[in-house]
Order: sequence, then C-alpha cells, then structure tokens
Amino acid sequence: MSFELSPENRARVASIAARYPRPRAALLPVLRIVQEELGWISPEAETWAAGLLGLAPVEVREVATFYSLLRRKKPGRYVIQVCRNLSCTLRGAPDLLAHLRDRWDLRPGETSGDGRFSLLAVECLGCCHESPCVIVDDLEHVGVTRERLDEILGGLP
Repeated sequence: MSFELSPENRARVASIAARYPRPRAALLPVLRIVQEELGWISPEAETWAAGLLGLAPVEVREVATFYSLLRRKKPGRYVIQVCRNLSCTLRGAPDLLAHLRDRWDLRPGETSGDGRFSLLAVECLGCCHESPCVIVDDLEHVGVTRERLDEILGGLP
C-alpha cells in the first residue's frame, strides 16, 4: 500500500521542509500535516516521511511513538479527548470516563465497534480554570458534566 498527500498538503509540506536547515527538524510538523489529512500516521506515511526528509524509517517511528498527539492507529469518525490532569480529575474527569465506559461502551485507547468514536484520556488540555475539559475533534468543551457529554455526543451526525 502506498501513501501520498493531497496536492495542497504536499505544497504545505514542501514549504515547511524548506524552512529548516536540518530535515529532521521538519519531521514533527510534517507528521502533523499527515495526521490532519489521514486522521492518523500509517506505516506507509512513516515510510513516506522518512524518504521525503532523508531519514531512516526508525527515526520517524521514534517520533511517531513518542508524542501522544500523534495517532498510530486509525481513529473513529469522532475523536474524544478527556483531560485527566489534576484540575480535571478533581472536578470530575474520572466520572466522565466512567460514564463513557458505562453509557457509550468506550474505554481510553479504544474505538467503538461501529467506528464512530475513539476515546483518549490525555494530559492537560489547558483549561484548568474551567475543568473538566473534553475535546471532540477540534472543538473544546469546558465544565463538562455527564448530561452535557451526552448532549455533545448525541448531537453528532
């Protein structure tokens, strides 16, 4: 299976790679663009990025496995991130995770059987003052309760 980015994203990658005197320095932004387009970093995309930047495939794998923001398996249609840092934990994140397990049959690191949702328990999302915080795809929700979480997920197409 081969991998190729859209023409628009190939242009973005070329522009980014040109900014760095050391190709390895462009790896993280390149992988972020790949993930924007695919939703994850496939093994083929890792090989592609290695070839593009003149790196060994293992160097790309090291970066892809180190950063939790880079996904190495295909996510569901909607990616749910629940902050589990201290402020969110103290203000109800464990209850939200339990609710997602009990009501929606979702556990951190898993994708629902229908492929609709993937759940990630993540570190700080930067909303400590309005915790607990949940991000669904790129939309941030603060002060989330069980009821609000049901509204958010139930309102998705």
